[in-house]
Amino acid sequence: MATWASLSLQDSTSPIMEQMIFFHDHVMLVLISILSFVGYLMLTLFSNSFINRYMLENQPIEIIWTSIPAVILIFIALPSLRLLYLLDEVNNASLTLKTVGHQWYWSYEYSDFLQVEFDSYMIPSNELENSGFRLLDVDNRTVLPMNTQTRVLVTAADVIHSWTVPTLGIKADATPGRLNQVSFLITRPGLFYGQCSEICGVNHSFMPIVIESTSIDSFLNWISLSTES
Repeated sequence: MATWASLSLQDSTSPIMEQMIFFHDHVMLVLISILSFVGYLMLTLFSNSFINRYMLENQPIEIIWTSIPAVILIFIALPSLRLLYLLDEVNNASLTLKTVGHQWYWSYEYSDFLQVEFDSYMIPSNELENSGFRLLDVDNRTVLPMNTQTRVLVTAADVIHSWTVPTLGIKADATPGRLNQVSFLITRPGLFYGQCSEICGVNHSFMPIVIESTSIDSFLNWISLSTES
């Protein structure tokens, strides 16, 4: 999760987020190189005057300063297109989770199991334990198995919401009357926090998401207990 004064991206929990971090670093390297070069040229202008009163045109240098930016844009665009196709790729999912946004809480349904559905509300500050996170912890966590391809169907019951978990690299709009689909694979156990990322009303800031990643055995035990209850 994000911590105070953290300026970098959160640690990745899925292969897609790893690729997004790699692309971010790649683009930042290109931008820093361009800024350094242009900044150096601007600083040298204070002490040098590049003037040639006989040179009215220079086609070779115009070709150079047109073609180099084009090549740089290609080096940015190709990894970006590759990443866009990876984000839309939906593999054969072993588990399906349906997420429904409400004002202002989330409902979850495990479509592969009978009668496993629940609502997830934010825990109020006056009921929060000392180890909890204010505005982020919920009463019912979304338990998912790690190393399992998971498909999430996202929709809403009233207004537009957005189901977002930054560490997974997932952001899917929850639109009434429409099913959006995202797919991911969690690579490590832990608690991963997210929030609604679409302004959906007065309590928009108070509908967090908590995903609890466990082993497959622990997940099946939790499913069996949920089915019995």
